Amino acid sequence: MLLQRQSGILLHPTSLPGPQAVGSFGTEAYRFIDFLAEAGQSVWQILPLGPTGYGNCPYSSFSAFAGNPLLISLEQLVSKGDLTPQDLPDHPVSQTADYHAAITTQLPLLQQACNTFKANSNSDRHAAFDHFCNENKAWLEDYALFESLRIDYDYFDWQNWPEAVRNRDPEALNTEKERLAELFFLQKYQQFVFFEQWFSLKNYANSKGIQIYGDLPIFVALNSADVWSRQHQYHLDNQGQPTLVAGVPPDYFSATGQRWGNPLYNWEQISADGFSWWHQRFAWNFQLFDLLRVDHFRGFSACWAIQASEPTAINGYWMDSPGYELFTSLKETFPALPIIAEDLGIITPDVEKLRDDFGFPGMKILQFAFDSDAKNPYLPHNHIPNSVVYSGTHDNNTTCGWWQELDETVKQRVATYLHQSNIDMPWQLITTVLASVAGLAILPLQDILELPAEQRMNIPGTAEGNWQWRYLPTALNSQLATKLRELTRIYGRDLC
Repeated sequence: MLLQRQSGILLHPTSLPGPQAVGSFGTEAYRFIDFLAEAGQSVWQILPLGPTGYGNCPYSSFSAFAGNPLLISLEQLVSKGDLTPQDLPDHPVSQTADYHAAITTQLPLLQQACNTFKANSNSDRHAAFDHFCNENKAWLEDYALFESLRIDYDYFDWQNWPEAVRNRDPEALNTEKERLAELFFLQKYQQFVFFEQWFSLKNYANSKGIQIYGDLPIFVALNSADVWSRQHQYHLDNQGQPTLVAGVPPDYFSATGQRWGNPLYNWEQISADGFSWWHQRFAWNFQLFDLLRVDHFRGFSACWAIQASEPTAINGYWMDSPGYELFTSLKETFPALPIIAEDLGIITPDVEKLRDDFGFPGMKILQFAFDSDAKNPYLPHNHIPNSVVYSGTHDNNTTCGWWQELDETVKQRVATYLHQSNIDMPWQLITTVLASVAGLAILPLQDILELPAEQRMNIPGTAEGNWQWRYLPTALNSQLATKLRELTRIYGRDLC
């Protein structure tokens, strides 16, 4: 339940500027928090932080718990003594996140930093490392071994590993852990410094009155430590291949639906042990973030199940999920669940009931508001206070790009609704977002910076060329902060 009016900015850390090939938790992240505070904002929304593979999509990760090592700030490792200033690579300032360059330059330096850390006699830091490993053993051991094996087996998917390892024979796993001891330690070190830096950044944000708004994908990747370590909790065959995969049915946007390919949860098995993995996952995310967006919330009511042999999503069917039982059990441990339900698309009454029974805010997207009549749920007069309003999300075009591509009929509908003859995008949509009765208003930084379609974050349904946008170091200034703070104050969202 959202109890006060707030506003914030959507920006994934990879989009931060700085000296590394992708944005990091370094100086620029702290400067961005300072900008948020100066601009009267109280929320920083980010995308999932997990380690990514092909396509660099943060919604397809090798772990539901681990952090992406590419976000680690090398300059902070210098301050910790794990690297020297001379070790740092020299990257030209770029408006594009270069993941390949980050992998080839940063991962060897993390290995070097790990070696220095192991040789260092700093007992306090080693004690902190040991504490981190013990506190997070439930997921860290499996992830560290999974990633070590993945590297050692030339990045083959775990279904192609030796049978004893694939099936997690205890003796085989112990043998591999000893054989890969150096890699195993490196993976734990990377996670230690990742979360060391993340919690430092989060504490700084909170000290400035900024809440961190995270993102939890409902499904996990087939090639992940989570599926490998808990195979019985997914619909898999004896070879570890999925028998049922996730997606969404055909709709207005796609005649064949979307076949995502994530293995579906075996909810019967998950329920049998009291949802322990989900409790562990939510508990960890509630440590990492102050608010948590749950992606594809409708999947907690029912999932679109597709036989793995089907090439499209056409022949799927709805399979019930025990969302009510899950959230009821979670509330016993976490009485106040700081969850935002991603309830976009075609939402049925059972999904609305699940959301509303637990008081979870839903989402309203203004770019979706003007393609029908006055009953469109995204139009501001249909908003409710317990919701989060956006101009657009990471999956949308920038507002400038959206406006440029609208046909004249829809443009006129927008102008009529806003009572404006001369539309000044994106600021008129930004103002409309802030004026909404929705308790929380979120604006992508691209809209604040008035950027065109070429600067959007993601084009859904495309596997390459996404997640690359970065802003330039000179983009944020006091004049922009003052403009945003004044609008925030006018519409009662400035908490300072």
